[in-house]
Amino acid sequence: MQEVVVNLHMHTRYSDGSGIHHDIARAAFAAGVDAVIVTDHNVLVQGFEGYYKEKNKKILMLIGEEIHDQTRDPQKNHLLVFGAGRELAAFAENPQQLINQVRDAGGLSFLAHPDDPETPAFKELDISWDDWSVQNYTGIELWNALSELKTVVPTKLHGAFYAFFPSFVAHHPIPATIARWDELLSHGQRVVAIGGSDAHALHMSLATIHRVIFPYEFHFRTVNTHVIVADSLSGEVNTDKKAIYAALAEGHCFVGYDLPASTRGFRFTAQGHDKAVIMGDELPAKGGVTLQAKFPSEAEIRLLKNGDMIQSWKNSKSITHITTEAGVYRVEAYRKYLGKLRGWIYSNPIYVR
Repeated sequence: MQEVVVNLHMHTRYSDGSGIHHDIARAAFAAGVDAVIVTDHNVLVQGFEGYYKEKNKKILMLIGEEIHDQTRDPQKNHLLVFGAGRELAAFAENPQQLINQVRDAGGLSFLAHPDDPETPAFKELDISWDDWSVQNYTGIELWNALSELKTVVPTKLHGAFYAFFPSFVAHHPIPATIARWDELLSHGQRVVAIGGSDAHALHMSLATIHRVIFPYEFHFRTVNTHVIVADSLSGEVNTDKKAIYAALAEGHCFVGYDLPASTRGFRFTAQGHDKAVIMGDELPAKGGVTLQAKFPSEAEIRLLKNGDMIQSWKNSKSITHITTEAGVYRVEAYRKYLGKLRGWIYSNPIYVR
């Protein structure tokens, strides 16, 4: 098993970002991520996918898309599309038809920023996902770093503070999004959780203050999706792209907030009567199941079953829980950072049937 740190959901000048693809590559090198997925709005940008190299380092840049109906006001129901291989923005008006087209094209679809509230101080509208009748999507963006910013800036003064001190922004995914995810899981759906930066590197001005809000490099050091692939990346673009997307499709990944401390090395596994699995997989409860999680450093850890916490640990690096009960099990971890307890790791579930 190999861990690939992926920063996904970001924008360039081809939509509403401020940088170009080479800016993103340079920021990825500086931040130490392994891969990025660029997702400009309603345009599948060609010609930039591949490995970028700098001295003895390389990163894989993949190109996806964030699709939404531009004629709608406000423009809700944004969908992240990976690996479809063709432009699908023409289907944006009907979210279910769009999801079906992505599926038919062999791609992955994730409901982007399911909760994205308005911020009157900055004249930003609510662009949450609101069509919850849709089916057959791959998963949801559990933690969107830019959406969270909108929850902590009730005034322009707050915005100015976070512009200069962005490390104070992130606390955890928006609680309503976590609750929605647990609700979907409890109804028997397999819903993969990912974390996105939603990086734009926006240039903002307030009176005489000019600032880039969340530069790409800063974003890439914060909320990442850590993907567990079967083998080490080969260096061949199409092979490695398929491996990353296959792992995302299966939920072989977790959301890590890497600014307080690196989350690289976290693992959540289960051993059943006759097989072992990792997060995203399922196994039978018959004969008993041993759940284990290992962390790169000490944290406050919570084990949840069907959305409810069933056990917690303080200052631990590993946990074990034995069960004979069917359910959807997942792990959360928290760390103190800048004076507050903040979300650090959110695993995808292991499904005990």
